[in-house]
Amino acid sequence: MDVSGGSGQPRSGNDESAEPQAHPTAPAAGPTDPAPGEPTGPTATGPQTRGSETPGPETPGPHTPEPHTPGPQTPVPPTPGETPGETPATHGERDTSPRPDPPSDNDREPGPPGPSKPREPSEPDAGPRHAAHHTGAPRHRTEAHTDHTGGPGRPPQRRPEPGGGLLMGRPFGVPVYVAPSWFLVAILITWVFGGQLDRVLPELGAARYLVSLFFAVAFYASVLVHELAHTVAALRFKLPVRRIQLQFFGGVSEIEKEAETPGREFVLAFVGPLLSLVLSGVFYAALLPVEPDSVAGVLLAGLMVSNLIVAVFNLLPGLPLDGGRMLRAVVWKLTGKPMSGTIAAAWVGRALAIAVLIGLPLLTQSLGSDAASDVGMDTVMDALLAAILAAIIWTGAGNSLRMARLREHLPELRARALTRRAVPVQADTPLSEALRRANASGARALVVVDADGTPASLVREAAIVGVPEHRRPWVAVSTLAQDLTDGMRVSAELSGEELLDALRANPATEYLVVEETGEIYGVLSAADVERAFVKAMARPS
Repeated sequence: MDVSGGSGQPRSGNDESAEPQAHPTAPAAGPTDPAPGEPTGPTATGPQTRGSETPGPETPGPHTPEPHTPGPQTPVPPTPGETPGETPATHGERDTSPRPDPPSDNDREPGPPGPSKPREPSEPDAGPRHAAHHTGAPRHRTEAHTDHTGGPGRPPQRRPEPGGGLLMGRPFGVPVYVAPSWFLVAILITWVFGGQLDRVLPELGAARYLVSLFFAVAFYASVLVHELAHTVAALRFKLPVRRIQLQFFGGVSEIEKEAETPGREFVLAFVGPLLSLVLSGVFYAALLPVEPDSVAGVLLAGLMVSNLIVAVFNLLPGLPLDGGRMLRAVVWKLTGKPMSGTIAAAWVGRALAIAVLIGLPLLTQSLGSDAASDVGMDTVMDALLAAILAAIIWTGAGNSLRMARLREHLPELRARALTRRAVPVQADTPLSEALRRANASGARALVVVDADGTPASLVREAAIVGVPEHRRPWVAVSTLAQDLTDGMRVSAELSGEELLDALRANPATEYLVVEETGEIYGVLSAADVERAFVKAMARPS
């Protein structure tokens, strides 16, 4: 419902349903619906009916949507928190009894009884986030954002900068984190490489582990260069990069948007393996004048081989590897459909996962000792490594398909279609009277306006639920409202990723939706957007 030019006259903001609607506290159908026969609607005179369903899709419970990647990669939507729809709404009965006597002085609190701060949902983190480019064993991931709003009447706080481990620096303005799992792989590399050094340079003794640790750090510095190549390319194409993270099986560059053309997608994926090949060549050139049996010779040879392996592995043509993104770009170019490219590259990635699971142990065994008795811990470790790599590739391919479906359905999330009708009320209006007006006009939200009709705050749905029926005539709507901030005003023209970005940047439970002219269109609930997102993801492509 709209307030046009401060006239104070309600106007339809969402006309998708013509049937009468319940008061703003009525949630969409789901597990919180009343049992058959239970009276519904706000306290008011006249017949009451249940409100029409929220225009957006509904789901009876919390959901977990899923960022993006090129070594390992896949876009990911956030995990939304609790929603207002999870809090049972109190449906009032038809009020045919005389108006209750005013409560005693002891009962005249300005706010509703119960907890001073009702539970409020966190914003739905749904959006295709990140073309995460992974080095090593790449994989696509989704980021779950846990942004929180301030208390009642306080402006929502911006989400904190993403973490992910120990912050190492900000090259090109992008934070680089070392995940705790990196320290595990550093210990593993130190142990394995130290054993090889003992055979090549036995005179080192225990010092070989210091050399091995240096190799582990230098190798991951090479991985960082690989990821920085993706980052620089993304920034060149004006694609925001959220962070770089070094983790157990390599690194990931979390790019927050998809490339706009298949050519850019190909370049974005190829620059990582290309830099790894260049590094391998640099270490080979540095190795030529060095004695092979020296510490420097062994380190340079190890870095040359490891960077070559990283480059070749990431060029394998299956998602979520860089080669899979390159294959996706080629199919996208040939068919004109990015979804077709994703499907092809994802299924090649799954086939690749099976090949790694079976082929890697056989390959390492054939390259190892010819002795039939040489079967033991090395064989078990090879099989375990193959299983982990296969699982990462298979999962990343599946994530790529899910995120492609998300991007395909994102345009269906439109602020105009999901907005609830709203009715304007003065700050001192009793809650029962405000709900009666909302019910009479088929609205499901309340906007508090000043004397000139300018919106000042939004009445929070969760706060209405917390006020008992018998106290509603004595509670002013202003005590249940949250002051409007600039971030709580969204355009009715927003849709898809732009809408989700606007909600993520300013987490709140409700938003005022306005036309381009500044005219009020209605109120958008974060819970409605979340339900719409879940329903869109449930539909097949």
